[in-house]
Amino acid sequence: MSFLEAENMTGGYGAADILHGCTLKVEKGQIAVIVGPNGAGKSTAMKAVFGMLKLRGGHVKLDGEDITTLSPQERVRRGMGFVPQVNNVFPTMSVEENLEMGAFIRSDDFRGTMEQVYDLFPILKEKRHQNAGELSGGQRQQVAVGRALMTQPKLLMLDEPTAGVSPIVMDELFDRIIEVARTGISILMVEQNARQALEIADQGYVLVQGANKYTDTGAALMADPEVRRTFLGG
Repeated sequence: MSFLEAENMTGGYGAADILHGCTLKVEKGQIAVIVGPNGAGKSTAMKAVFGMLKLRGGHVKLDGEDITTLSPQERVRRGMGFVPQVNNVFPTMSVEENLEMGAFIRSDDFRGTMEQVYDLFPILKEKRHQNAGELSGGQRQQVAVGRALMTQPKLLMLDEPTAGVSPIVMDELFDRIIEVARTGISILMVEQNARQALEIADQGYVLVQGANKYTDTGAALMADPEVRRTFLGG
């Protein structure tokens, strides 16, 4: 059994289904990447896993527990962390206050976790008293990821973490994501930069119209001529 099992997810908004039997699995400490064309249902699949979209079919299990009917807040308490693509920081709060907000569910001393976040993202320690809204796009993404890590998640979900950042910042963010996975945290990530994302992926999912088109290791998908021609630009 995989650490995350989201099987045969079917659902959407209103009467129309966007997901059609979509299945996503992530092992402990793995990086799993969801790619595909615009409108393929990638972000919708993430929201379904996190409980922001009620499923009409299928189920979601985390570490063997069926969490299909749990709210997003309850899923956070079970070990899910979610970083949305936009509006993912409190712009009028300092970096440190943003991180403290991430520890809202904890009753223990979270200072050690904050130091781990600062070790992972040294620029955040340097700017910890600065308002998050004054930071660059890449730095704000680091704040958003750091805040999610403050909950001590077992599964970290990232919706297009490199959207709108420079190639250099993208490479740096991917390096940090690899470091997070090496600590044993599972990563599920939607990414528009498909080629770069599959390079770091243990597992890859290509979605088309809300369904699994290709599922394989990141390396195998990169080597697949059809995937390369259709989704990776040759």
